[in-house]
Formats: sequence, C-alpha cells, structure tokens
Amino acid sequence: MFRRVLIANRGEVALRVIRACRDMGAEAVVVYSEADKDMPYVELADEAICIGPASSADSYLDIPRIIAAAEITDVDAIHPGYGFLAENSHFAEVCEACNIAFIGPPPSVIADCGNKARAKDVARSAKVPVVPGSDGAVETDEDAVAIARKIGYPVIIKAASGGGGRGMRVASNEVSLLNSFHQARSEAQAAFNDATVYIEKYVEDPRHIEFQILAGPDGNTIHLGERDCSIQRRHQKLIEESPSPALDPKLRNKMGAAAVAFAKAAGYRNAGTVEFLLDKDGSFYFIELNARIQVEHCVTEMVTGIDLVAWQLRIASGEPLTIRQKDVKLKGHAIEFRINAENPDRGFAPTPGFIQKLVLPGGRGVRMDTYLAGGCTIPRYYDSMVAKLLVYGDDRSEAIQIGNRALSEIRVEGPGLHTTTPLHRRILAQAEFVNGDVDTGFLERFLEE
Repeated sequence: MFRRVLIANRGEVALRVIRACRDMGAEAVVVYSEADKDMPYVELADEAICIGPASSADSYLDIPRIIAAAEITDVDAIHPGYGFLAENSHFAEVCEACNIAFIGPPPSVIADCGNKARAKDVARSAKVPVVPGSDGAVETDEDAVAIARKIGYPVIIKAASGGGGRGMRVASNEVSLLNSFHQARSEAQAAFNDATVYIEKYVEDPRHIEFQILAGPDGNTIHLGERDCSIQRRHQKLIEESPSPALDPKLRNKMGAAAVAFAKAAGYRNAGTVEFLLDKDGSFYFIELNARIQVEHCVTEMVTGIDLVAWQLRIASGEPLTIRQKDVKLKGHAIEFRINAENPDRGFAPTPGFIQKLVLPGGRGVRMDTYLAGGCTIPRYYDSMVAKLLVYGDDRSEAIQIGNRALSEIRVEGPGLHTTTPLHRRILAQAEFVNGDVDTGFLERFLEE
C-alpha cells in the first residue's frame, strides 16, 4: 500500500480520498488554490500545499505545479479525483516519468477511452452494441450529409474528446445538421482544443444506464451493477440511483457482461464506468467509458458495500483484485441527489457566496458527502456542486421516503445563495419518478411544464 498520496483535486472528492487514505493507513496530501485556502478539508489533510491563484488553469490544471508539489511533499502516488486532470493521459504519463504512481488506468487506455470515436472501435471489436453512426471522425459538410441520410434523422453530433454535454448538437433535418455540425466543431475546439466530431443516430428519450467496473492488475475484471442516471439536464446528471427500475436480472447480466467485455478489450485497469443508452424496446448501446472514479460512485458503494476508492488505491499499488463476479450482490436501493449552488428558477445560474447557516441531514439511511461548513464561502471559480445527498432503503419506495425526509432537513443559507434542493423535492413528488417511468428527457419536460 502507498505510504503517502497527493490528491490533485478539490472539494468533496478531495475529502472523500482523504478519508479513504486514512482508512488504508496512508497519509494524505492536498493541493489547494488561493480561493480554497480556508476550506475545512484542507485542515484535515496530513499536509497541504498552495499551488496557485483561483483560476483552474493556474492551479488545478497546472501539471508542473502539481508535480512540483508532489515532489516537495515526497508522495509516492497521485489521485486525480474526477474532473480537472482525471482523464488527462499526458498528466498520467508525466506521473509515470517522475516515478509517481497514477491512481487510475494506464495513459494509453485513458487516451483511447477519452476519444469517443476510438472507443467505439474498441466496442465493435468486443461485439458490444454501438449506436449506428460514422465509423470515425467527420470532416466535411458532404460527409455529414451523406452519413445522416444513411442512418436517418434525427442525428446527434458529438465531440470526439467531449464531456459534460459540450460539443453536442441534435439535428432533425439537413439545414439544422449543417448549422449544428459547425457549431459542435467550434465548441469542441474551444472546450477541448480538438475540433474532431462524429455523428450518431439520435436515440430519442432513452434511459442513461452506466455500469461500474473494477479491473485488477492481473486482468480480473468485474462489474458492480448499474446506476440509472436518466434525471439530467443538458447532459448534466442531477439524480442517480441503483438498481435501475428498468432492469431485470436478465438484462442486468447482459449489460454487465458487455461492460466487462469492453473493459477487457480496452486493457482497462482500476475503477471506471461504462455508459449505455437503453432504448424503450430493451436495446442498449455503448456511449463511452469514463476512465476515472465517478461523482456518483457512492451509489454503488451503498448497494454493494464495496469501497471503490479503497480499491482504486489497492489496484494502483499492485494488489490483485480479490473480488470475483459471483461475490457482487446488490442489496437494497440507493439514490443520490446532487446539491448544486444554483438557482433552477433562473436557468440554473450559479449562486456562489458566503454560508451563514448550514444544516445537514442525518438519521437512518442517510449519507451526506460535502466539503462545506458554516462560515465558509462557496467559490465562484469552480463547478457548482457543493454536496451529494445519498439515501438508502430496503427498496426504492423506502429510499424515496428517506430522500424526502433528508431533503427537507437541508439548509444552505446566505446572501443570494440558492441550491437545487427544492427542485429535488419537486421531482420526488412527480408520479413518473415515483413509478420509475423516466428517461433522459424527463427533467427538460418537467421544467418546461
């Protein structure tokens, strides 16, 4: 096991990894920007080092500064968390070159999985179903039109290096296709410094189902069941749950086997997530593999009892994955609510600011992962997610009941502050959600109504 781990991230995930390191007997070092210097989790680390000003480009995305911090603090591994440099293959290569273990998959695997076009090629080689579309990058208007005519409208244009809904456009006819094609390329270039896009058939109103995988250094690869992430706005997830109301054991086994087949074909190691679209007829299609720990990994931890971050540390340190597929059992039902400092009534505008009053929920079946504390300030420079509320029940109905109770207890108050908590409560009151009858378009329809 590692002696000392640097966490190249901030906020809730930094605190999550600190706790895992403590549980595993390793020391935890955190880096922080000037904007995060007073955050409570900074004090909880064994050592903390400032790496620059508030701007992400000058702190959490600055590879030389992070490597310098790792060398100064004498760590033997770096955990990238999620976001920032978590899926940056160059960062993983630099860690290896500096003899610092990168807690994640190999750099080459990150590069292959991070390029959606290449990832689809891997899926095809593993006989994992993919959405019909272009075989690779689409470069010209003529190619875009030809592909769309072949697979039929509507289609979706996606950035090959994309994520978070950026570089994605839906087109329902030739006119909107050409406009969307150029918009997607421009947005992809601005967001990822890569204008490469590809085109797929747009699957209307599917569910978004993802499978958590673990892959050991010895090649033992397993899945830990699914998470249903269909409650999302503009491809940003808001509520996740496990198990999915849409899957029976037969379909779960089939999709889980496909996730494992893809991971093996990709040469994957460590924790990752294979994402699928599930059509109304039961057909499912590979979307991508996220080569990192996910925000919603805690949902899987609650229904399996398996500590995913601890296993990330073990696998990266060379320990074999001793869990076998037959050992994985899903028990009960878990739901995660992302608490974002946003105002849903104003287009989800971020609402950073000073917290005057903070009340967190508790009691049976409640887990609250947050970096907040009363008297601290939510910075305006970073992602607006400030907490994750997780609830657990013996079944889905009980989990929803506990979710209602826990959401009613949350207070994050201060000048101009708003959170997504009231929206979550409204969603839980909707019959479609209670009945488990939702898809990726549910939240947009609900907000319009």
